[in-house]
Amino acid sequence: MRILITNDDGINAPGLEVLTAIATEIAGPEGEVWTVAPAFEQSGVGHCISYTHPMMIAKLGERRFAAEGSPADCVLAALYDVMADARPDLVLSGVNRGNNAAENVLYSGTIGGAMEAALQGLPAIALSQFMGPRTDGLSTPFEAAVAHGAGVVRALLERGIWTKDDYRVFYNVNFPPVSAADVKGHKVCAQGFRRDTSFGVEPHLSPSGRRFLWIKGGPQQTPTLPGTDAAANLEGWISITPMRADLTAHDLLGTLEAQLA
Repeated sequence: MRILITNDDGINAPGLEVLTAIATEIAGPEGEVWTVAPAFEQSGVGHCISYTHPMMIAKLGERRFAAEGSPADCVLAALYDVMADARPDLVLSGVNRGNNAAENVLYSGTIGGAMEAALQGLPAIALSQFMGPRTDGLSTPFEAAVAHGAGVVRALLERGIWTKDDYRVFYNVNFPPVSAADVKGHKVCAQGFRRDTSFGVEPHLSPSGRRFLWIKGGPQQTPTLPGTDAAANLEGWISITPMRADLTAHDLLGTLEAQLA
């Protein structure tokens, strides 16, 4: 199996090392793992692409490349340049440092990389490690992902639902903020929503007196509704959420048409 891996934390991120180990186990001794990841951190860029300017790409080692672009850019660079002679069989994005559950999904470059792969007709999985007080004292905060990552990917490859429609399904996996031993298993969950918290801005003055705004996230330990991703993660479960890039509110189409008639 040929596997492409990318992320949004950058080519030198520890989570990418975790993903490399997961992908190597899945690919097997006869397989190949290719890395095309951002040269610099791209957290929060979502599914953006560098449409208005070129990006430099550099080979750092055997099957290892860094691109000055977003995770979606990296997937495009891999498919149409680095791996143009033979496309990958699977694309893995992550392992992100921090959860990509609930509303974080909409901002996540990790999700953006997997989404682009799905739009290109490839099976794709985004993987993220929820952080919290119970991961702070671990030798690696990615412990849950290290121990359970390959098993989740293998289960999805063997028993997941992989559609071939226009907006193909891809998967969003979040590992809970607990030790590997405390992971209870996995749950298939809907994307949740953290109520009473959101992204915002925090103003600061520079030493020169200029005013700057920092984007600031809300509390991440706020549970979502029961049965949704962040709630399951905070209870110690790996959440698995099937996703599509189609943003249409299909449940409203008929009603809206009737009301506007």
